[in-house]
Amino acid sequence: MILPILSYGNSVLKKKALPISINKKNLKNLIINMWDTMYAAQGVGLAAPQIGEPIRLFIVDTYPFSDNDDLSIDEKNFLKGFKKVFINPKIISEYGKECVFSEGCLSIPGIREDVKRKDSITIKFQDLNGTVSKESFSGIAARVIQHEYDHIEGILFTDKLSSLKKKTIKRKLAEISTGKIKVDYDMKFL
Repeated sequence: MILPILSYGNSVLKKKALPISINKKNLKNLIINMWDTMYAAQGVGLAAPQIGEPIRLFIVDTYPFSDNDDLSIDEKNFLKGFKKVFINPKIISEYGKECVFSEGCLSIPGIREDVKRKDSITIKFQDLNGTVSKESFSGIAARVIQHEYDHIEGILFTDKLSSLKKKTIKRKLAEISTGKIKVDYDMKFL
């Protein structure tokens, strides 16, 4: 089932999400709905707070990035198959060089801005069976994970912009929060 995505300005997006139990009622169904919602909006990641669930859960599928001609064959192949659920994740470390990438967000449609992030991360998380894993990721996969992780920390990519950049998009953000925009997926505005 496709769920509405909360728009910029909704208070749920600015709150730190709470841990969840693997035994949470309807967790598998919620995750299926998140996949449906993300794909309907043509996204590569979706965090539970974006659909109004203030819990530490997000999903990623980097397949759309696999056709980027600037990437190595190995990274393209990895991105084609990188689809994962992260439950109660905790980024252990961010390392490597700082890279800039133009980011967007399903909760902030129509705005893309350059954001600096470290190139690599190590993250600890649970899967649907409750198994705890610790994995490291680099490149675009690391960036998508960091973006979604920020959502469960109550941080939006616009929070990482300079004050000058924030001023230039202030009017557009106000239009997004009040629904004075056109989007081709279901959104919930203030």
